[in-house]
Amino acid sequence: MVDITLSPSFPALYPRSGVGLLAMTGLLNPAADADLERAKRELEAGLRQRYQAGGKDAIRALPTIQAYAAFYKQFGKTYHVQLQTESVVLQGKSLPSVSALVDIMFLTELKNGLLTAGHDLDAIQPPVTIDVATGTETYNMMNGKETTLKLGDMYMADAAGVISSVLYGPDARTHITPATTAALFVVYAPEGIARDAVLHHLTEIQAGALRFAPGGQTALLDVFGL
Repeated sequence: MVDITLSPSFPALYPRSGVGLLAMTGLLNPAADADLERAKRELEAGLRQRYQAGGKDAIRALPTIQAYAAFYKQFGKTYHVQLQTESVVLQGKSLPSVSALVDIMFLTELKNGLLTAGHDLDAIQPPVTIDVATGTETYNMMNGKETTLKLGDMYMADAAGVISSVLYGPDARTHITPATTAALFVVYAPEGIARDAVLHHLTEIQAGALRFAPGGQTALLDVFGL
């Protein structure tokens, strides 16, 4: 079981927001896969076909992008999935190749527009708490640089500290590695993102992970706060 607690501070400040969680065990994380690379190229081509003519305005008009953009705007920031979509559509950029589990997460994130973080479940020290930052919490980001959370940011922490936040992403301590065989995928859903959309997004990640490990087990698939 995955021990998850939703802090009372979260619904108090963000009553129409939530966090979706998918925990899986018995996984494999190969370095590369031809079918996955093909799926990435197909997604990129489809996005360009749909939005290239309309440019940035067409991308920024998407309801999902608008929901996240409204949250990021509070902090003077721009939603990074919006920027990534613009780079794929308008600059011809491609999704990176990291590893199967990370690539599945990135692919699904770009497809659905929902902010997603991935963690090595075995590196997490329970219990896990979903909370709102007071502006004093610190952690080491993926690049190893220490950062302090901004007041009001949504974040998750385990017994050892912060593992991810909306504004700064996953931490260095629990990120997915080539050796990962158990994973926790986290979807932060600000106001305007429906519970069903989060669940659908997580089931797509689940299906992608199971393609590499048909015997994989799902320990948790739920949305907290919505």
